[in-house]
Amino acid sequence: MSSEKLSVLEEGQLLLFDKPLYWTSFDLVNKIRIMIRSRLGIRKIKVGHAGTLDPLATGLMIICTGKATKRINEFSELDKEYIARLHFGETTPSYDLETEVNGKYPAGHITIELIEETIKKFLGEQQQIPPLHSAKFIGGKRAYEYARKGIEMELKPVSINYREIKLISFVNPDATISIICSKGTYIRSFARDLGEVLKSGCYLSGLERISIGEYKLSDAYTLEKFDKYLEQLQQN
Repeated sequence: MSSEKLSVLEEGQLLLFDKPLYWTSFDLVNKIRIMIRSRLGIRKIKVGHAGTLDPLATGLMIICTGKATKRINEFSELDKEYIARLHFGETTPSYDLETEVNGKYPAGHITIELIEETIKKFLGEQQQIPPLHSAKFIGGKRAYEYARKGIEMELKPVSINYREIKLISFVNPDATISIICSKGTYIRSFARDLGEVLKSGCYLSGLERISIGEYKLSDAYTLEKFDKYLEQLQQN
């Protein structure tokens, strides 16, 4: 291992990754760390991420290595863009498919026109209550620890900003919507809130993050492509 190869990752790199479905953000960071150590023989290297994605979400994550981990907060502040798939007429405790359906509601009255008119009301600064099934801290514990035990807790609203919301498609009871929003926004909570305003129920049936600031999913590594990149470093 040459010092030049070491410096590429240890001196600090910003890497874009497409997180696989069902993986936690920690799973991805840990896998990348293991791959770097294994391929390049680096015994110890810092690897961190600039913003989590839920296990049931896919898409863009910014991963920093080495000295670039000092810049993580800088990337965490950037706006995020998502493609969200919503299912109307039902709710779940987690506001997504992590938990079973716990309520059914009428959805026949929901139309394209109604959705387009309603999402305009969400634009701009909003107070949003995060999901109890989240990593938010309550009394020193993660909120999901209470949720999984069936303990009802109240999370405080946080200020977020929806910069842009567009309806891509709708075939009742399913819609696809693009959202550009500030940091700290839970798209699962958007689904819950939209369902309530539409006098129905709604949960998030799928989520993909396609950009963070100027960084795009189209430029991201898959794990397979990253392994090939490491192989090239190994051979140089």
